[in-house]
Amino acid sequence: MQHKHLVRKASGESEPFSQRKLESSLRKAGASEENISIIVKDIIGWIHEGVTTQKIYARAFQLLRKLRGGTAARYKLKKAIMELGPTGFPFEHFVGELMKAEGYSVKTGQLLQGICVQHEVDVVATNSSTQRLMECKYHNSPDKISNVQVPLYIRSRMNDIIDRIKNDPELKGLNFEGWVVTNTRFSEDAISYGLCSGLKMMSWDFPANNALKDRIEKHHLFPVTSLTQLSVKQKQLLMEAGIVLCRQIQDNQHEIAKLGLTPTKRKRLMEEVRDLSL
Repeated sequence: MQHKHLVRKASGESEPFSQRKLESSLRKAGASEENISIIVKDIIGWIHEGVTTQKIYARAFQLLRKLRGGTAARYKLKKAIMELGPTGFPFEHFVGELMKAEGYSVKTGQLLQGICVQHEVDVVATNSSTQRLMECKYHNSPDKISNVQVPLYIRSRMNDIIDRIKNDPELKGLNFEGWVVTNTRFSEDAISYGLCSGLKMMSWDFPANNALKDRIEKHHLFPVTSLTQLSVKQKQLLMEAGIVLCRQIQDNQHEIAKLGLTPTKRKRLMEEVRDLSL
């Protein structure tokens, strides 16, 4: 359903507020129809001309958090990925965990010699038939877009590496793929060049039905920044300890003990972790 109010997107463009889009995002997060109805009714009564989609999202999240924490954590997934910073290091490990879930053995931060020079590769993911050489482009703002210069540069680097390792007897029989992964978006020219050159590309919403957000939800790989029961500082401490996924918390109780949570807070945290790991 469309409403007369115009809302402002992160790009600065305006569009009519869509009740259907809000309902769809809440439903994808696992909210019940009852909770969706409550939240939508509140948003419609509150919304005003020119309000940003970010503020609409923030209000919906606050309401959802009160109704059910685990669902709220799913709803804030895009923001949670951006909170993996301030460096790109946790995002690289997050992408590595995603590749593990897809059946690959993974190494991060590898130095590989090319024909011309040595290159640092963020993620090297290998299975029985394919090796993926992956560059991760992390941004902490939704308006940051990777333009065509990004795949142009990465394609040349990957070609230099692949031209050398394709003759390595230890890697005989493997197909090699160059990848670039970002948590935001690619420009249209960047996508066109990637498709034309054979560079594999993954962003928040590309490719359709198999984008970053789709893979995260498919494998239930929610980042620790999704959690509503921890402070920013507590989440940062977990990431510094190498814990980037909610599901890793269950096997690292000794790190949770360092956060100084009360028994009640710790119980709520573990309930949320279990909900996000299902």
